[in-house]
Amino acid sequence: MDFEKLIVWQRSKALAVGIYKEFAQCGDFGFKDQITRSVLSVPSNIAEGMERRSNREKVHFLGIAKASCGELRTQILIAREIAYIANPLAENWIKETRELSKMLCGLINKISD
Repeated sequence: MDFEKLIVWQRSKALAVGIYKEFAQCGDFGFKDQITRSVLSVPSNIAEGMERRSNREKVHFLGIAKASCGELRTQILIAREIAYIANPLAENWIKETRELSKMLCGLINKISD
């Protein structure tokens, strides 16, 4: 299966682009580095997993991508509370990370069957 055709990969890549653009001018380099690394981890691990041969390897990397969604959601919640991002944007991103996590769970279950 070509990872680029997966909706979960397309949406996670779009989220990564949006977060990179939003934090481009952020002066808190530690926070910026952490949130951009976690968002980049999601589509990257989906791609790496789907390029693996065995289903076990695929599931492993998809699990990492799912865990990165949780890490990212935590960082978005913190960014909102410290006023790095506005609430409407935070809510949109939180919703998107939850949906991506569900999609990844479904893909993991499908591959595991």
